[in-house]
Amino acid sequence: MATEPEPQGPARRIPPAQTARSGAGQALRTATAGLPLPGAGHGLPTRTGDSTPDWLEPAMAANGIGSFDWDIRRDLLEGDQRACAILGLDPDRFDRSSASFLALLHPEDAPVVRRRVERAVRELGQCGAYYRTVFPGGEMHAVRFRGRVLADAFGRPSRMVGFVWDATVELHKREKAGELAALREERSRFIKEAARALSEAVTVRDVARVFTELPLPGLPPDGLVLASLEAGRLAILGASGYRSEHIAQFDRSPLAAEHPMSDAIRNRAPVFIAHRDEYRERYPEAWEQIASGVGRSAWAFLPLVVSGRAIGVCTVSFDDDRELDTDERTLLSTLGGLVAQSLARAQLHDAEHELAAGLQRVMLPRAVPSVPGVTTAVRYLAAGSGLQIGGDWYDVVPLPGGHVGLVIGDVQGHDVHAAGIMGQLRIALRAYAAEGHPPAAVMARASRFLADLDTDHFATCTYAEVNVDYGVVYAVRAGHLDPVVRRADGTATVLPVAGGLPLGVDPDEEYRVTRFSLDPGETVVLCTDGLVEARGMDLDTGFARLCEAVSGYLPAPDEGAREPLEELADRVAAGAADSSEREDDIALLLLRWDGPAGGRAAQQLRRRIGQADLARIAELRGELRDALRRWGVPELIDTAELLSSELVTNAIRHTDRDAMFTARLYREPGAGTGADRARLRVEVEDESDLWPTRRTPGEQASSGRGLMLVEALADAWGVEPRGTGKRMWFELSAEAAAPPAD
Repeated sequence: MATEPEPQGPARRIPPAQTARSGAGQALRTATAGLPLPGAGHGLPTRTGDSTPDWLEPAMAANGIGSFDWDIRRDLLEGDQRACAILGLDPDRFDRSSASFLALLHPEDAPVVRRRVERAVRELGQCGAYYRTVFPGGEMHAVRFRGRVLADAFGRPSRMVGFVWDATVELHKREKAGELAALREERSRFIKEAARALSEAVTVRDVARVFTELPLPGLPPDGLVLASLEAGRLAILGASGYRSEHIAQFDRSPLAAEHPMSDAIRNRAPVFIAHRDEYRERYPEAWEQIASGVGRSAWAFLPLVVSGRAIGVCTVSFDDDRELDTDERTLLSTLGGLVAQSLARAQLHDAEHELAAGLQRVMLPRAVPSVPGVTTAVRYLAAGSGLQIGGDWYDVVPLPGGHVGLVIGDVQGHDVHAAGIMGQLRIALRAYAAEGHPPAAVMARASRFLADLDTDHFATCTYAEVNVDYGVVYAVRAGHLDPVVRRADGTATVLPVAGGLPLGVDPDEEYRVTRFSLDPGETVVLCTDGLVEARGMDLDTGFARLCEAVSGYLPAPDEGAREPLEELADRVAAGAADSSEREDDIALLLLRWDGPAGGRAAQQLRRRIGQADLARIAELRGELRDALRRWGVPELIDTAELLSSELVTNAIRHTDRDAMFTARLYREPGAGTGADRARLRVEVEDESDLWPTRRTPGEQASSGRGLMLVEALADAWGVEPRGTGKRMWFELSAEAAAPPAD
């Protein structure tokens, strides 16, 4: 505090405080020893009666200035009555030594004063200082002094004479200025921290939480309310310091015209109310509404204005009367501007998020259909950036004959346009599949459909038709990821599927079908690339992580209250990147083949064969082999496959319509032997009225032997008319073995 600049000499380092009486006195005496004489003929001035003007004493008294005289050699201080009062000296306890004087000073100021006095003594100069003193009662005072060192006849320091005056008012001003500076610094930090916290708030809920937790420096509020303006009504977003029932009565209520909030919003300027009487006088109607439940005495209503448009208001209230000064009002107004910007940004984010979520919900199936024999689980995880909407989709399509189709795909892009294309493509692909087209035809038609849209977008997709009776899967892949299969022993592997170009790239692309089988309890996992690809994770690593998540222990379906497949879907989804870091959306589809009731495959196979779809005949032969093996009659496989192929081929070659193939196995008790007999009946229906004709081909003929083979190898065969068209059939018999347990 001793900050008065010295009138002479360079600045000096401040030594540690020395307040002991003996030490201070010794220091001052040491400073006078060995000083060079300033010159002969210089001595103490002689005091004469007229050396002091008559007007000096009245002037000093009028200005509260006291004088002192310090005998340096004897270390004896003398002062007039005013000096003693200014310094707070107690004549009974003060021994008039320099050490006792220094002991009266504030510990921070005593070393500075001592150092300056020592310098003045050494240089026979003058000094001055501003310092604080502690009065006997403990109160703090401030003093300014100015003194000059006088030499004796030999040029040695002899006395210091000077003046002192009270500077306590200045001390209080300095203390208040320091407090104000510290408060301004604290408020500046608060604005920076509030701006940072509000800039990090993403949703409206985040903004409300940040606002209601803000500690206003210098004017801690007793109540905070944040409300948005929606169609002339207040929507309370967050509050603190109020009872919930008190806040609830204002939520979604119309905003009255004569209300401080209305004034703030209408005039785009804050409204400050210092006490309850002012509130009652300015807004009598509003006061009647809150008088019974309010416990506040001062309010600040801050409009939230963005681009000239009021979007809400925040209220800061206090329990005591409070007349806010200019700095406090500026602080609150600045806070209101920060909250307004953050709230507008959060409202836009929430609106975009809700729009994206709603659009995505519309584009994706609202519910996955239940198909007997299989269990499905689906998940969709939005990306953590942008509109959180994209072109990823999944679908489960019930097919004719009780089968089920699985679809998973990803349209290029991550925006509303991609989502719109995805919706159209999903509906088209679902329609093609539901019509009963084979997987390759479904994929080819979907590719042609997307190309005809002329959107400059392509899509990757995997379509799999699952034979629910036998667990046979026919998969087609268009630039998409291979499926992952969880086997019955809990292991998981990536199953390669023949691939083709993405949908929409080449309208004439033909897709190959990959056939594989599932055992009861095995699961197919289909996903989009967001699950297995990310920044810093390549495809191989992603598939390894997916297989690790899919494999492992799962309880049996009847062991727990929750479906194990749902738990597996959650486990796989949990392995995806955190939503804030996820760069792409994720679609996930899982299907578990539960097998037929009792663990035995249904003993009927029914398929529609499209006109000129010769590839379908090869698929049908494979399904028939699997069916007969499951039914326990493997000895019929070769004959049944040959004869079925002949009948189906004849039907689609000699007619212009599709053919319907049906195979049924009947079990009949054996006559006297105790062993059951198995009878296989195969029927091929078409809509042609032309009946087959048995011919006798020559040795070089390449056709015409079909009916001959049927007649030679079948136990029975025939042709039957049906409403429109005919039905050809044959039967084979064999000893019926027990079907293998699945």
